[in-house]
Amino acid sequence: MLGELGPTVCGAGSRPAWLERVARQTTPLAPFLETSGRRPRAQFSVVPEPAVRLVVEQELLAGAAEVDITPPPGMPKAGYSANAYHGTGFRTRLRARVLHLRTGVTSVALVQCDLLGGSAVVQHLVAQAIRDRTDVPLAGLFIGATHTHAGPGQFLGTDFYNRFASNKSGFDPVFTQFLVDRIAAGVVDAVEARAPAKLASGAIDVWGLTRNRSMAAHVRNRNIGDTRTAAERKFLAVNPWLHLLRVDRVRGGADEPLAAMVVFSVHGTGVPMSAHEYNADIWAYLVRELGDRIEAQHRTRPVVGAVEGTHADVAPAIRPGSAGHLEAARVGRAVGARAFDLYESLACELADRVELQAGFREIDLTRDVEIDGVRLPGRPAVGAALIAGAHENETPVIRHVPPFKPDTPKPFAGKMGNPHREKWIIGSRWLQPIVLPLHGFPRVLPIQTIRVGDAMIVGLPFEITVESGRRIEAAVRDATGGSGIDRVVVSSVANEYSGYVASPEEYQQQRYEGAHTLYGPATQPFLAKHAAQLAAMTVKGDVVQEAVPERRFDLRVRHHLPRSAGGETRVTRRLLGHPRYHDATATSDGYWSLDWLDVAPPSLCWHEPLVKVEASEGGSWVTFADDQGWALQVTHLGPDAGEGHRYEVRWWDPTFRGTRPFRFVLLANGGQPELISPPFP
Repeated sequence: MLGELGPTVCGAGSRPAWLERVARQTTPLAPFLETSGRRPRAQFSVVPEPAVRLVVEQELLAGAAEVDITPPPGMPKAGYSANAYHGTGFRTRLRARVLHLRTGVTSVALVQCDLLGGSAVVQHLVAQAIRDRTDVPLAGLFIGATHTHAGPGQFLGTDFYNRFASNKSGFDPVFTQFLVDRIAAGVVDAVEARAPAKLASGAIDVWGLTRNRSMAAHVRNRNIGDTRTAAERKFLAVNPWLHLLRVDRVRGGADEPLAAMVVFSVHGTGVPMSAHEYNADIWAYLVRELGDRIEAQHRTRPVVGAVEGTHADVAPAIRPGSAGHLEAARVGRAVGARAFDLYESLACELADRVELQAGFREIDLTRDVEIDGVRLPGRPAVGAALIAGAHENETPVIRHVPPFKPDTPKPFAGKMGNPHREKWIIGSRWLQPIVLPLHGFPRVLPIQTIRVGDAMIVGLPFEITVESGRRIEAAVRDATGGSGIDRVVVSSVANEYSGYVASPEEYQQQRYEGAHTLYGPATQPFLAKHAAQLAAMTVKGDVVQEAVPERRFDLRVRHHLPRSAGGETRVTRRLLGHPRYHDATATSDGYWSLDWLDVAPPSLCWHEPLVKVEASEGGSWVTFADDQGWALQVTHLGPDAGEGHRYEVRWWDPTFRGTRPFRFVLLANGGQPELISPPFP
């Protein structure tokens, strides 16, 4: 089964055992997995299978699974572009959580990933990988993301974002195949575990933990009149709604927690771009807090995941100058606590009969650039204000120089037939195409509509501003009137990453969000019409799947995922020194640390447990913390002066200052044996 083939990015030799298995599979990426005989471009295509009408299932079936997608150190991180760093380890793990639902004639898998965004390559290849093992069609496979800015890139479906989203460029077929295999294994596990279930969904408002980072653009929106007070404008400036799906398994006549999925609107930028370790930012703390509270209340831990809402101009309300894990934890845990309140309130609404419908459309912009009189430019364009960066992570010096400076729109907008109007196009609209060829941009836009009960989830591949989201939601609500849809939930960066969507009025201001709206001021109305049309088709009952007949990809290849060198000398794992305590700072908790010597990073399995802490309790050693939560950080410090590689584990636990004996345990991993430190103190 796929779960057994789940890849292991580890093992000695230049070609790990998992890669041998993958290369023998019929994956389109197989020809590009070898680093020897490098191919400059990955050119392949996927032909989507049509959705098959399923037999009617009267009651709800559900399954859930969680897989670790943490790669070894060495991958470029996506989100902060050239200002980012390669990952050196992890502070919180990266995961993909799968919620599978089956009822009526519909089967869906809602995948929630700790990544910058979805990927059309990943979505299509996962659909291909699971088609013989599940009844989930492409239309029912939703791959959303938390949009953490501290996860790896190089897996997206366009050259443009594989080049500019990270600190290094290029599509990495090996890492992409790793994601495909891990996510596919999770979907298969969730489907195979499905059982009778009940579901409820709802929304709760969350205030004071987010802020609008682009207020000057937001207040231009027509529905925010000049007569409103500053407080009223601020009230409308964020999307406060936290949406949650609660699914309970029915077992032995009783209900027990199975899964929870959160949709919330906030950027994954609580941790600064100077941090080197992979982490899920505020989402790690949000998800863990919700899971911990559910487990404490119900004595069962469900699979808990989250995806973005309409967050493009929304940042976490961290204290100035204090960006880091302390603030990310404060915001994330507070949101998680609010999510738990909603989770508990839904207990009386759980039902085993739920409307479930799915729709999927790929808009091919090589030919479909107009709908109901709304037309996109034939060519996208990158605006100068994008180079200046977003408000909380602006680029030094450049952000002060027009036309890169935010709030300096181009005068005489629309003259000479320029469809990009107020946008200053970097290099001009005549020279930019020479440097940035058209085929490198997003040219196929996926739109997905999934009805779950009285809620309609709309997945779009863009970062969507608060007001743009409200307008898309309103269009979908109008189109589905009379169908029982009470709530429309727009989720950003689903199934691909295609830049930003600012409303036409926000676009006029030409801040970061408008400059990054590649297809001009008509983008939001264009998407609203498509989403409304697809939603209206979806609620009629059958699965709607309007995919491009043959999805073709042509991506510049660059291998980033580290591989062990052939014939690596076997290193004897050993501890270096004793645990040390480091005092807290203004932006960091105190922590215990311990260094050790081990094999090279690719010879360890980073998506499997590496280390834990045990404490003495009643004469026995019990696990006090492990690397599955937020307490332990593992960092690769580099090659040792002698042999092997040096690593550090940090135990972030300021409440434990050695009041009782504890010890670090390096778990058996990558062929290396378990190693236990002497008790301390």
